[in-house]
Amino acid sequence: MDQLLEVTNLSTQFKTEEKIAFAVRQVNLSIKPGETIGIVGESGSGKSVTARSIMRIVENQGGQITSGEILLEGDDLVKKTEKQMRNIRGNMISMIFQDPMTSLNPLIKVGEQIAEVLRYHKNYSKQQARAETIRIMQDMSIPSAEKRYGQYPHEFSGGMLQRLMIAIALACKPKLLIADEPTTALDVTIQAQILRLMKQLQTQYNMSILLITHDLGVVAQVCDRVSVMYAGEIVESADVATLFEEPLHPYTWGLIESIPRLGQRKGSLQPIQGAPPKLTEEMIGCSFAKRCPYKSTRCEQQKPVLERLRPAHAVACHHADELVKRKGDPGWKNYSRLSN
Repeated sequence: MDQLLEVTNLSTQFKTEEKIAFAVRQVNLSIKPGETIGIVGESGSGKSVTARSIMRIVENQGGQITSGEILLEGDDLVKKTEKQMRNIRGNMISMIFQDPMTSLNPLIKVGEQIAEVLRYHKNYSKQQARAETIRIMQDMSIPSAEKRYGQYPHEFSGGMLQRLMIAIALACKPKLLIADEPTTALDVTIQAQILRLMKQLQTQYNMSILLITHDLGVVAQVCDRVSVMYAGEIVESADVATLFEEPLHPYTWGLIESIPRLGQRKGSLQPIQGAPPKLTEEMIGCSFAKRCPYKSTRCEQQKPVLERLRPAHAVACHHADELVKRKGDPGWKNYSRLSN
């Protein structure tokens, strides 16, 4: 099978007291076996809701998938019952959440939280689950794994807690790992260790990774392809090198130019002017039009479609062909800086 995961025209919404919030709008993405895909965008762009929709846990948070398909090895997860999804989550597809301290049960020993996954999905005995859990903890480079099996979450550092979350997610060797901002609360040294560990385990377990992040530097280090989200929509998608060397969407340019650089003068950062649209509003034209310095009347009246302009590069912009010719504009030749 060419694609492990195929998401087609996915839309997710939330009902508020007054209106409906359209958090994800007609999202399309795919992941091949063994591939790492990044989804980037500012807070509120729909990255995490997309991930939770794929996991089918968005319904537990008041959300509703209103359209689309989520095909995992050709099997549509949207049509699965909650009972069927419980057998898929943690077994074929797993997720690492942003804050491990709130994701782990503070009253249960960490080893037992990992062993629980094995006993549920693999029908291991208590002794088998304990032995396999200790081996998994060793794979995560957790020292004195047998001793630390019996400790509680508060006895671990932030980096070790994240390793435990990875251990729980990978206990059953899933085919797809969704990592939602897995390094956000960690310092740069620990962040690098976690990213290296994830890549090592990806090779060891032969799995695919969907990485949700706002950090373009992380994307440049670990991803094969990347999709840029804005206001619930994917506005650009390409392989990593192409995206950083020749971004085609003005929003992507803005994201790249907003990254601090070594030796940059104070006040020289290039912020994206304005604010994202409200997700409760109907969007007639381009969702980025109000903030775009290159907008035209067409942008305000007609919504652009995500179109493939090159073999591995798609963009939703009416003026992408014109803008790519502006070699002096922001957003060019930043990939080497980010990847070093």
